[in-house]
Amino acid sequence: MIELHGLTKRYGEKTAVDDLTFRVRPGVVTGFLGPNGAGKSTTMRMMLGLDNPTGGDVRIDGKRYDQLHEPLNYIGALLEAKAVHGGRTAYNHLLCMAQSNGIPRRRIDEVLDLVGLTGVAKKRPKGFSLGMGQRLGIAAALLGDPKILMFDEPVNGLDPEGIHWIRNLMKQLADEGRTVFVSSHLMSEMALTADHLVVIGQGKLMADTSMADFIAENSRTYVRIRTPQPEALRDALGGEGLTPTPVADGSLEVEGADAARIGELAARRQVVLHELSPQRASLEEAFMRLTAESVEYHAHTTSGTSGAADASGAAPPDGGEAAGSEAGAWGSGWKKGD
Repeated sequence: MIELHGLTKRYGEKTAVDDLTFRVRPGVVTGFLGPNGAGKSTTMRMMLGLDNPTGGDVRIDGKRYDQLHEPLNYIGALLEAKAVHGGRTAYNHLLCMAQSNGIPRRRIDEVLDLVGLTGVAKKRPKGFSLGMGQRLGIAAALLGDPKILMFDEPVNGLDPEGIHWIRNLMKQLADEGRTVFVSSHLMSEMALTADHLVVIGQGKLMADTSMADFIAENSRTYVRIRTPQPEALRDALGGEGLTPTPVADGSLEVEGADAARIGELAARRQVVLHELSPQRASLEEAFMRLTAESVEYHAHTTSGTSGAADASGAAPPDGGEAAGSEAGAWGSGWKKGD
């Protein structure tokens, strides 16, 4: 378990992390969300003792990170896949980490096979694609077979098969009772992976709740209806205190009742329905609604351009389409872990 108590980090007059208190529990995948500049990376660095907090405390199974003997056996992390000595082979990179934490050599072969890098174990990471580098970073996180795992943008650069693999791996690790904490900007992927969410904005805690509750509390839910008898349906709904809202495409939207209730009401009144579908916001829509006032870097489009940069002028942190596909770098005949 990871426990944060009043965690705060200031850089001069700038407060990057502001009095964060939450727990990351074992047995579930906990997603860590926030807009750019929200303080996610700073928080994760303080969890690992890479930055010292201005105030508050972080505990890893009841201890600070610097109190852990051979810490890779307690917690494994992928924060920056490029943090590898380019002159060492993939195997030797993991060997150095293993020797510093009392991890047996056989574990190196196990994690290389798990992430699909056995065939390039003797190659130097400086020639790896972004996706291959991510796999090596994941192997390093798994090296000590730790009970706690942290991943920052773990699908960055992975191809569809790799994304499917890491998603299932994180779920499997949580099912084994491990603590899994993952940060990502890819909302669609987070929606498929995380069970619980911690959301921050401008360094402050905004939500600490289950995925289902987060979407329900931060989005509009309604039922969409299509009928050739709109007037009859309006009368039927009005008799139950429900007011349908007409939509430009000819459908009606009703809040305050579920689809089953509306369907039964229409059946009693013999109103024909061509569509009766409950509508619920996606994680992305719920996230945008909650964090709209805490976004620090806004993107803008201008005529004659094909995209937008954020206000800082920096490239998107998640790599996006700018990153090379791992499939091209691997070619044919390589073996992936699954």
